[in-house]
Amino acid sequence: MTKKKLITIAVVAILVISAVYFTFHRYNHPRSVVTEETLDSIAVIEIPEPELLYGLPVDSFQIEENKVKRNQFLADVFLKAGVDYPTINTIVEKTKPVFDVRKIKVGNRYTLFYSNDSLKQLNHFVYAIDNTDYVVVSLADSIHVYRDVKETRNVPKTATGVINSSLWVTMTEHDINPLLAIELSEIFAWTVDFFGIEKGDNFKVYYDEQYVDSVSIGIGKIHSAVFHHRGRDYYAFSYAEDSVEHFFDEQGQSLRKAFLKAPLKFSRISSRFSNSRLHPVLKIRRPHHGIDYAAPTGTPVYALGDGRVIARAYQKRGGGNYLKIKHNSVYTTVYMHLHGFAKGITKGTYVKQGQLIGYVGSTGLSTGPHLDFRVFKNGKPVDPLKIDAPPVNPVKEENMPAFTMFIEPLKHQLDSLQLPIITE
Repeated sequence: MTKKKLITIAVVAILVISAVYFTFHRYNHPRSVVTEETLDSIAVIEIPEPELLYGLPVDSFQIEENKVKRNQFLADVFLKAGVDYPTINTIVEKTKPVFDVRKIKVGNRYTLFYSNDSLKQLNHFVYAIDNTDYVVVSLADSIHVYRDVKETRNVPKTATGVINSSLWVTMTEHDINPLLAIELSEIFAWTVDFFGIEKGDNFKVYYDEQYVDSVSIGIGKIHSAVFHHRGRDYYAFSYAEDSVEHFFDEQGQSLRKAFLKAPLKFSRISSRFSNSRLHPVLKIRRPHHGIDYAAPTGTPVYALGDGRVIARAYQKRGGGNYLKIKHNSVYTTVYMHLHGFAKGITKGTYVKQGQLIGYVGSTGLSTGPHLDFRVFKNGKPVDPLKIDAPPVNPVKEENMPAFTMFIEPLKHQLDSLQLPIITE
């Protein structure tokens, strides 16, 4: 064979081998050739987020959920789950800085996370303290105890209602969280007489309801509301001024009025609010839910705030001459041991803040001249020295343009809400 033929055969062989190699890699390794067109055809694999329960991946464990039974202790739960006594003692010791295990409550939920194998060993124990807080005991490697909080979601909502009997009943009839009634009564306490609600009064409100998982745990922020009472609309807008949020009407006026710091002047406190005070006359211990202001007989006593006198009477074995003033649906004040009443003060009289209503005395069960002054909030006694004086200042003049712009969409939203149609 000539040299020329050998060269020809060699060249042909090289060309054949190159063609076979190129074809093989083209069809068996398509990713080696990427063009703009092929990029669109490449599938993107999305890895789903793992489902978590108390921050633990659900698919990694065998999970059992139970409720604490009557007379059941934490040790009972762990023993049933296969945990020995020495380990239980360690768990109790390590839990002390986080949660007192003696305070587990009947009916509260707990969750057991077992290993996802044939051994089924307890890896984690979770006790739900309430709707949001929980304690985790981790036994996977070493024993570790920590406390955490579930995420709370704020869900924006609107609610409307026409009142036939009471605000609370209206809420339940319209499948609205009845806790909203309490929030509205606090906001409008100074403008709406909730004890004098009339049939046909109505409300519209824009608010947040708080949820943990899918369970409602209460009312969040009230953004705006309007309450129609006795033929008049009362608006309320939550607005932050000087980094503090208050409720104002559409004119920028505060919805709440302030109390005086004290109902009299030139006095000293001789006895404070107490749940167990030695009575100076009876010589027994019993609650004294008020403040005693020692002052000379005849010292003027003034109304703590605007309100209506709902009682003017005499109690021989108690408060002597006393007055009771209802300021709104939340607050009531009582003035006892009075020497006498101011002119014109009778049951049903409407008094203004700072108005003279009586004089310090020593009537009833008393060892000397003083004023026994009491404050009730929602019918329950509270320490007069600890009540928050509601804000009274309106929106500052320089902030009014910003305030007006802020409430405009909120007011439009409220006005656009339709009240439910009431059928007789």
